[in-house]
Amino acid sequence: MTLPDQLTLTRALAVPIVVVLFAWDFGGHAYWATAAFMIAMATDQVDGWLARRWHQTSAFGSLLDPIADKVLVMAALVMLVAEGVAPAWMVAAIVARELLVSGLRLAAIEKGVVMAARDLGKLKTWAQALAVAAGGFAAAGAWSHRVAWWMLLVAVLLTWVSGLDYARGAPRVLRGEHVP
Repeated sequence: MTLPDQLTLTRALAVPIVVVLFAWDFGGHAYWATAAFMIAMATDQVDGWLARRWHQTSAFGSLLDPIADKVLVMAALVMLVAEGVAPAWMVAAIVARELLVSGLRLAAIEKGVVMAARDLGKLKTWAQALAVAAGGFAAAGAWSHRVAWWMLLVAVLLTWVSGLDYARGAPRVLRGEHVP
């Protein structure tokens, strides 16, 4: 297993740590949870950079990387709903889009087509991560919940615009054609 793959796996293994830190009620727990989340998400940049630089891309990494990102972000968003920072409807909108696009990716794999991450999808992931960080800081009392709400709204909009970008190519993917 390459170092980039190990970093991706570390991100996936960070999910229960982030969840427990948000759920466990002790002084500063939201700060700790947010810090753990931010460190875990930073590995996304590092593993991708290393994999490309060292020519160590792998099927394992290509499969696990987007799953690790999605599970980490969605788990943190759910915990922010529990913290009273993130509106449930926004989180549900994000989760629904993620499930729909993941389903499309699975259907594409069955047709022998690999749907690579698109630039808009990468932007969406970082908008979601920034919204989680803002929400975590709001839960900790560092700033207004309103800041987190607006950042999450931007993330929801980018999430759905990105989803529509994937949906646009869905008919071709389902026919087994590659989408640029």
